Amino acid sequence: MDTLAEPDTTPAPTRLDRRVAALIGVLAVAAALAAGHLVAGVVGPNASPFLAVGNSAIDLTPSWLKDFAVRTFGSHDKQVLLGGMALTLLLVAIAAGLLSRASPRPGQAVAAVFGVLGIAAVANRPDLDTVAVLAPLASLVAGVLVFAWLHRAAAHRLSTSDGSDAGAGRREFLRTSSGVVAGVAITGGLGQFLAGRVDVEGSRASVGPLRPATPAPAIPASADFSALGTPGFLTENSQFYRVDTAIVVPRVRAETWTLRLHGMVGRELSFSYADIRNRPLVERTITMTCVSNEVGGPYISTANFTGVPLRDLVMAANPDPKADQLYSTSVDGWTTGTPLEAILDPERGALLAIGMNGEPLPVEHGFPARLVVPGLYGYVSATKWVTDLEVTTFGSKEFYWQERGWADKAPIKTQSRIDVPGGFAKVPAGEVVIAGIAWAQHVGIDRVEVRVDGGPWQDAELATEVNKQTWRQWKTAFTLQAGSHRAEVRATDRDGHTQTDVRVPPIPDGATGWHSALFTVE
Repeated sequence: MDTLAEPDTTPAPTRLDRRVAALIGVLAVAAALAAGHLVAGVVGPNASPFLAVGNSAIDLTPSWLKDFAVRTFGSHDKQVLLGGMALTLLLVAIAAGLLSRASPRPGQAVAAVFGVLGIAAVANRPDLDTVAVLAPLASLVAGVLVFAWLHRAAAHRLSTSDGSDAGAGRREFLRTSSGVVAGVAITGGLGQFLAGRVDVEGSRASVGPLRPATPAPAIPASADFSALGTPGFLTENSQFYRVDTAIVVPRVRAETWTLRLHGMVGRELSFSYADIRNRPLVERTITMTCVSNEVGGPYISTANFTGVPLRDLVMAANPDPKADQLYSTSVDGWTTGTPLEAILDPERGALLAIGMNGEPLPVEHGFPARLVVPGLYGYVSATKWVTDLEVTTFGSKEFYWQERGWADKAPIKTQSRIDVPGGFAKVPAGEVVIAGIAWAQHVGIDRVEVRVDGGPWQDAELATEVNKQTWRQWKTAFTLQAGSHRAEVRATDRDGHTQTDVRVPPIPDGATGWHSALFTVE
């Protein structure tokens, strides 16, 4: 006689709702980031896994892509990178949640992989100690545990959804997820507070006014044509271009800053901020240019820098005659190498700068101290937040951008730019004024020529030269009929070199080519 089979009472595997599963993934990743950010607030801001991975992404970025980012986004390139990383994390978190509808294991595996990537990124940071790996380790643990916790709460909600405890299950998941949201907000906020606890603004304010023993000569009114629309001769600090690799601007108090000078020297030296501040300060008017500047680009600015002659510091250490490089390191581990010949040239006037346009260096421009070496592109001459100087040779040590294929030495190329009229501007018929800037730092500008629509070159009027370490402004005028016109400019430096019309990209040692502007006469 046949018997009826016993009903299977084993509960069917639960599959979370897609929206709930995606939410779990997002909250788990947020919790992981917040935990890492909190620990990083104690061991060092750059230990935050999110920032460490971002810094690694910058380090691994090909030169052409870095150059594209600077050209396209300017000083906002870091924000674009972080925004892209955040979007990527969001999409991965959602995918991890959707893959974990039946089991938390896929999501936990994703959290663990992210944690391992964070540990690797932190371990490779030159400015972080071994203890810094605690931050990404905290992220790994938090991500795995929170994912499991939320998944369990959601599964319990699902298992009770058809019974009398349905409301209790929903309330449990709501409490759990709300607790995670609150925890993320509190933990992340506390981490941000701890990361910003270094009162660098207070330290900068305590420096007080910088009164150079040797001030720069006053800028004559005839040094610019700003009334026509060209830049003012001195660039305001807030408008000075900024291009660097720092996602988080280093926050260093003057009271704790030190500078070590060592290497191929007769004696090693160490300087505190007070040591530099109490020396006779000099002020020099210097134009700085970024190698990423395209033809006609914006990455050029001029300021009055205050500091001490870098030559004096190096000579005090008795450098070895065989040395040819000054290898400098920033507090965040960025490095560059500057030709020692340029630093020791008294006419060039290289500075260890602590001031800019009459005030202590802005934090984003290198407070407490930076290098400023005229005549060289910034990537080999302008280390910000500098903390270490090593006298060495170019054959013995490679610096950050040299390792990425950029030129060892980078003298600034003779270039010029049209500022007025702006591209695609509309101007009234008659006499059209064309004006702009030209530069050939450490050589000086001797001549600027302009032509319109491929016609004959016409000499421009040069503004008063301040010194050969700065840009020089120019203007001229053409009588033009209505219609579309194209102006071109070229400069000749004091060595008799006229800039070439051959266009080459900025990398590896600076762009070349004539700048042109299209405009319409109405």
